[in-house]
Amino acid sequence: MLLWTLLLLCAIPSSVLGDLLEESLDADSDLADFDLDIAPRRVPRQVKTLLTKETKPHIQELSIKTTIISRYAFTAVHCAMLNRHSAAAEGVFQIIGGRVYQSEVRPKEKRVKQDNGKPKHKESGDASPEPEVEVFRMAANIPGRNRAVFLLTYEQLLQRRLGRYEHKTSLRPLQLVSRLSLDVTIVDHSPIRDLEVLPLRSGRSNGNGAANAPKTPAKPEHPVTTAIKSEQNVCRITFSPNIVQQAKITTNGVLGDFVIRYDVQRDMGIGDIQVLNGHFVHYFAPKDLPVVPKNVVFVIDTSASMLGTKIRQTKDALFTILRDLRPGDHFNFVSFSNKIKVWQPNRLVPVTPLNVRDAKKFIFTLMPTGGTNIDGAIQTGSSLLRDYLSGPDAGPNSVSLIIFLTDGRPTVGEIRSTAILGSTRSAVQEKFCVFTIGIGNDVDYRLLERMALENCGMMRRIHEEADASAMLKGFYDEIGTPLLSDIRINYTEDSVRYVTQHLFTNYFNGSEIVIAGKLTNQSAESLHVQVTASNNDKSIILETDVPLRRRQLETEKHGLGVALGSIAEDFVERVWGFLSVKDGLRSRLRSQTSRDREEHTHQATNLSLTYHFLTPLTNLVVEKPEVLADGTMAPAPTIPPASGEAVSTGNELPDDPEDGKPQTPSEPKPGGQTSSSLGNTIGKVGRRPAKKSITVSKTSADGDPHFVVEFPLSKLTVCFNINGEPGHVLRLVSDHKHSGVTVNGKLIGAPAPPGSHKQQRTYFSTITIVVDRPRRAYIEVTPKKVILDGRDRMVLPCHSTVEVDSGALSVSIVGKANVTVTVGSNVSFVILLHQYKNPAPYQRDHLGFYIGNSKGLSHDCHGLLGQFLHEEVGVAELPAQGDAKPSSVLKVKDRSVPVVQKSRRIYGGTQSVDCWFARNNAAKLIDGQYEDYVAPHMFDTGDWPHGTNTA
Repeated sequence: MLLWTLLLLCAIPSSVLGDLLEESLDADSDLADFDLDIAPRRVPRQVKTLLTKETKPHIQELSIKTTIISRYAFTAVHCAMLNRHSAAAEGVFQIIGGRVYQSEVRPKEKRVKQDNGKPKHKESGDASPEPEVEVFRMAANIPGRNRAVFLLTYEQLLQRRLGRYEHKTSLRPLQLVSRLSLDVTIVDHSPIRDLEVLPLRSGRSNGNGAANAPKTPAKPEHPVTTAIKSEQNVCRITFSPNIVQQAKITTNGVLGDFVIRYDVQRDMGIGDIQVLNGHFVHYFAPKDLPVVPKNVVFVIDTSASMLGTKIRQTKDALFTILRDLRPGDHFNFVSFSNKIKVWQPNRLVPVTPLNVRDAKKFIFTLMPTGGTNIDGAIQTGSSLLRDYLSGPDAGPNSVSLIIFLTDGRPTVGEIRSTAILGSTRSAVQEKFCVFTIGIGNDVDYRLLERMALENCGMMRRIHEEADASAMLKGFYDEIGTPLLSDIRINYTEDSVRYVTQHLFTNYFNGSEIVIAGKLTNQSAESLHVQVTASNNDKSIILETDVPLRRRQLETEKHGLGVALGSIAEDFVERVWGFLSVKDGLRSRLRSQTSRDREEHTHQATNLSLTYHFLTPLTNLVVEKPEVLADGTMAPAPTIPPASGEAVSTGNELPDDPEDGKPQTPSEPKPGGQTSSSLGNTIGKVGRRPAKKSITVSKTSADGDPHFVVEFPLSKLTVCFNINGEPGHVLRLVSDHKHSGVTVNGKLIGAPAPPGSHKQQRTYFSTITIVVDRPRRAYIEVTPKKVILDGRDRMVLPCHSTVEVDSGALSVSIVGKANVTVTVGSNVSFVILLHQYKNPAPYQRDHLGFYIGNSKGLSHDCHGLLGQFLHEEVGVAELPAQGDAKPSSVLKVKDRSVPVVQKSRRIYGGTQSVDCWFARNNAAKLIDGQYEDYVAPHMFDTGDWPHGTNTA
């Protein structure tokens, strides 16, 4: 049950509805590449390929902030998405194109068949049950080339299980997110203790909380980048992995569940009561009490569908549970399929070593076969418990329960759900509780849920692929240690009203009872509270007078004083609303007449609407923007702007510049001229930009790759080859520390052409330019596309002529020809696009890299090309030795490098240049060795690791 402003394609904790109807939200909802505020890292090739092929909007930023005030959690999700395509794409929205589209929680209406059903621009979000989760989805079209910001808020009351509260944030954006951050602040009236952050929990969430999770190490390792700041009553946990750290966890964007567990310090007595603005909430979780003996009948499905892993894991769990039964407990086992078998007919037996041994033998012999007789099994288990409780051996204050497990629907005997529920109520007679467990996808969860809720129990779900053994054992641990029974909590009659559930059948160790209500007299000095319960053979009475004024001041101090004011101002009232709706839904399920059901439905619906809770009785309705046939957004209704306000339609990106007239790509002209211009608008693509000439030097890496370095002061040109390995990333320019610019190139392999002396050739398939000033940004260029991640993330096709200015970086594309990248006013690079229409086996689409303007690069610049930008060289001729011809050496950085004269073709073969060629993979010419220039990934900005050669 949530307070919804809007549901985005976001990860909603699976436990949000778990405590309402033992259902959960889908942790795999669609949400949510590179972190601009952290050092750049390489995006795995496979992920980049998937991202570029996807038609759904790209998630630029995903920010999740949660504030937990006295165990009540407020979460706000902010997600920025960009539809990079020209056509409209399906997404979920609240703010699009600078306009706000409101969401509203409304009551559900009875379904009526319509020819033309839905309002034109309204979309209704619904939570519809699935086998294991409750899925909420809402679809809307985001116009092409538009950026959308989605906002969602929701609330949940944390449940205490096995002595811990657990808050779970499901991080499953299904793609790597440029800026991903999670911020959780815990504020409590009582000191916070036993705080722990677990490793990311993968797999489908079962909504079973801490109790059913596999055991973790004593000191689990925190997820990478996790930071914890802890004080007595306030803790803050942050998690913000950059794109590489995300990719190391997973490349599919499914990071898992970020789980926080904690408890609060408790004093002996009546519990923690908080008062705020005319409402109160009472948390009751006693400790250090003697354990109450229990009478338990395990009813286990052994139908044919349990064959294999299910029955094996069930047996493993039962063997463990048997070891945990205490002296004083009584138990029995019932197995059911077509036939029903009872381990010890007509009785419950005490826990003794001999009985435990015999029970293990019975469990071991269970063999799945036949159908599923749910009704007969429940009747048999109930009869065993009833007969035992009416006999002389039953303790007066023991706790009795049935634990019922199945993986299917009723197929034998009574198969109607209503009849099974009726006969179960008659058999139980309110003398014990029924706890139900469903395994897999073919279970009637609604039946199991109602069976448990109508008989003071709980229902748990176990996903088909989950560890059923651990889940079963965890669930038993949760209910296996009863401390109190028949709990009643009363308050001064004339001081309170509308109190939520205050009668409870059992209290189990490590859990918590939460009650809330309204104060009728806010000026009263105190509130009298009385708790009565049974513990084993004793009756317990706890009483106290709560000073209301002092308690309100304490609540304000520890809630409003630390948390965000607007969030905390009414959190106690919202807890009351949450519990009241929960009670109404539970009563609705238990209703025996249509009149009662209608009354509880009306009550729960009204409360849901008052507090904007999305429940099984309400829908979330969002006004949709109208998207025209051409993919653009329809004009908004004309509303005069208020004084001083501007009207904006957001950052709209026009279609590719295809107006019917072919554009001729301009190749760089000999002498270094190329067409390029830079726009002035942020995030806006313009076509037919005004042309601006950029001088391109001969310093380049092109072709196989052939490197050319021009030394203008020395009036010399030097060339060399680098025989790299496919997949290697080479540092071309490395000046991250000084100018903030880094250029890396990735090699791709190709077979050598016939008659070549080489076995293979390598080319640059990708070039990445990363800048760190004035803010981090990058451009990634391939022969097919340009990815620009600056203020916004855009993917631009290389076949169109466009230009984009993104602040730190600007890019100008001449379709199918070249890409000019400008950094500030004094650094520029030109990347040639080499594409083949019908490539031969030894040809690959590749890139050529040219330095246009290097004035902004520092004298400490390095890299295969960058190390020569501010150097002077000279050539000397050595005298002939014997019959050999005279040889030449290049003097560079106090080193002598043998060279020969050669001719190289540059600028896509349009010009030749005479150069001095250094052999042997540029040995002695470059600092260090080839391996020193191999970067770990495309976004690496590491410094040059070695000193210069002095050979």
